[in-house]
Formats: sequence, structure tokens, C-alpha cells
Amino acid sequence: SIDNQSIVFTDKSTSYVDISDFVELHITEKSDKETTNETLKWVHITISNAKRNLLGNYHKIKRKYLQLYLNEFIYKLNRRYFGDKLFERLIIANITAV
Repeated sequence: SIDNQSIVFTDKSTSYVDISDFVELHITEKSDKETTNETLKWVHITISNAKRNLLGNYHKIKRKYLQLYLNEFIYKLNRRYFGDKLFERLIIANITAV
């Protein structure tokens, strides 16, 4: 589900061979220690937080439900700074839902 006018940044994995056919621009960057520490820092932090969250909340994670667990984690991650506006945003989401 990527818009064809998207710009995609990936590593130089061979699994992305044909992705440039579907997006406007595909930029690859070879990962080394410096790159990992600078550009992928928050990716690694998010992955470790997701692992910690899943292991802390769910003791037996079944592959069948893994995507649902990850969806819940991303939902919470994207709303972590809503704070006192969370209730108002929930009301608006319910009113405008189709």
C-alpha cells in the first residue's frame, strides 16, 4: 500500500529489487556501524520497545495474532503525545467515522 509518488528509503537488501517500479524514487543506503547509530537509532529503539511491550503484556504470542499485537503497539505509539487531548480526538474520530 505505497503511493506511486512516494519516496522510499531502504537498505541495500536484494528483496527490494523491483520496488523502484512502483514508487517515484527509491533511495538505498548501505548500513554500517555509523549509519546504524545515526539514521536507524529510533528504528532500533522502537523495535526493542515493541518486543518489551509484547513480552510484558502477552506471555504466549501466537503467530496468528502477531499482526494484531503490532497494530495495537503502533496505535499506542502514534498517540503517545496526545495527552489531555486524547478524549477529544476519540470523540472526533467516532463522529467522523464512516
